[in-house]
Amino acid sequence: MIYVCIPTHNEAATVGVLMWKVRKVLGEFDRPFTLVVHDDASTDDTAQVLARYKRTLPLTVLHSKERIGYARSVEALLRHVQAEAPYPKRDCAVVMQADFTEDPQDMVPLLKLIEGGADIVAGCVAGIAGPPPKGTKLVRWATGTLLKGVLGRAPVSDPLGGLRAYRVIVLKKALRDRAEPLLTTDGWAANVELLGKLAPHARRIAEAPLQLRYDLQMRPTRFRPVRTLLSLARLRGSLWEAPPSVEPA
Repeated sequence: MIYVCIPTHNEAATVGVLMWKVRKVLGEFDRPFTLVVHDDASTDDTAQVLARYKRTLPLTVLHSKERIGYARSVEALLRHVQAEAPYPKRDCAVVMQADFTEDPQDMVPLLKLIEGGADIVAGCVAGIAGPPPKGTKLVRWATGTLLKGVLGRAPVSDPLGGLRAYRVIVLKKALRDRAEPLLTTDGWAANVELLGKLAPHARRIAEAPLQLRYDLQMRPTRFRPVRTLLSLARLRGSLWEAPPSVEPA
C-alpha cells in the first residue's frame, strides 16, 4: 500500500485538485494507495473540500484544532501510517506538499526505487518553473556549509526537500517507544531533521529527480530563510555519523 501523506493548512484552492491528480497518477501506475491528509487548523474552506473528496477518494483526514506547524503535521501523518500499515516491510509513505509545488507525477520514480529495495528515496531538484521564494538559493548553499560533514549518513542532493518516500518499517523503527516528538524544528529545516532521524534505520537511501512548480503556487510562500538558517545551525552535532549507500536515480 502507498500512503500519500499531505500536510495542509489553508489549501482549499489546491488540495482537492492535487488529490485528484494523485489518483490519476497512481491509477496509471497501477498500485493500491490511500490518501492521508492532516488539516492543520485551517481557517478557509479546506475542511469542506476534504469532506467532499472523502466521498470519492480513499481518504483519511486528520485534524488539529490549533495550529501545530508543518513539522508536527508531517510527524502526525507518519505516526498514523506506521500504526495503520499492515505490511511495514512492503508499504511506504510518500510525503508531499498541498500547494502543487511538487508534481504528483514525480512520485512514480520514487516509488520505483522503493520497489527496487531502497528504504528512503528523496527528491532532488532537476528543474524549477517559476520564481522560487527569496532566499532559497542562499539557504540551499548555506545548508551544505552549515551541515558539512554532518550529512554523511545521507548525502542526498537536496536534504531540504519535502517530497520523499519512506518504507514503513523505517518509520516503525524510528518511532518505536518514542513518546516525545521526533522533530524539534519546523519548515524546511524539519525535512533535514527528519532525514537525519530516519537515516540510521535505513539500509539504502536513493534519490530521484523532480521539477519544482512555483508557477502553480496559489498562495504566498511560507518559507522563512532566516528562521530556516537558525534552525539548521541548531541541528549541527545532533544528527548522524556513518553513511549508508545512497544511490542516484
